[in-house]
Amino acid sequence: MTPVEAERCLRSRQTVRLAERIALDVDRQRRTGIPEVILASPKRPADVAGMVTALLAGTGSACISRMRAGHRAAVDAAAAQAGATVVRYGRRSARVIGAGPTPVAPTGLVGLIAAGTSDIEPLEEARMVSEAVGCATVRVVDVGVAGLHRLFEPLTGMVRAGVDAIVVAAGMDGALPSVVAGIVAVPVIGLPTSTGYGAGGGGEAALLAMLQSCAPGLVVVNIDNGVGAGAAAAQIAVRRSEAARTSAAP
Repeated sequence: MTPVEAERCLRSRQTVRLAERIALDVDRQRRTGIPEVILASPKRPADVAGMVTALLAGTGSACISRMRAGHRAAVDAAAAQAGATVVRYGRRSARVIGAGPTPVAPTGLVGLIAAGTSDIEPLEEARMVSEAVGCATVRVVDVGVAGLHRLFEPLTGMVRAGVDAIVVAAGMDGALPSVVAGIVAVPVIGLPTSTGYGAGGGGEAALLAMLQSCAPGLVVVNIDNGVGAGAAAAQIAVRRSEAARTSAAP
């Protein structure tokens, strides 16, 4: 086999091309541990449905974020045609899981906290990706700094459950991730959301507040980037879980 033939073979195994404008990275989860996520909002529903069908055939599952009503209907139809199950994550995100082998036990535990109910949709993206990677999750919502007493009982429960990383979604002043990072001894991923209005609205104040945090151990993703937050938390959780199993082995 020549180098050109070898490269062609590798590329054919790693991508599935749909028409001329879509090249699905079906090998991404095996290569990086994180699945390809279909960003639905700029795409036509028919294209999203085709991508779901191709990912189901190539990997057995598909993740979709930022769906609208037309996308949801197209995804439901594609899943039904493939005999697959749709798992909803809020109104905008979903996983489509094909019939296949029994899933393996979760590896790692990711905590998910939303400061307010307006922060749930980006947090649900993070939950979707964490579970797609293979992590278990525990979620708490509406525990923001305007009523900080609401936080301590569920956060204590997360720590006792042994969470490996925590994603904290907050808009407005974006203060909650700093508070959490100053209390717990696990990595905290700040997820600024576009909740908020006026000066610093649309998530800008939240993002800058998290970047200026004096709580060490807080890392931050971009505004509304729940996929990135979930991917980071899941990779940490998987590594910590694998390290714990290795150290416990005889």
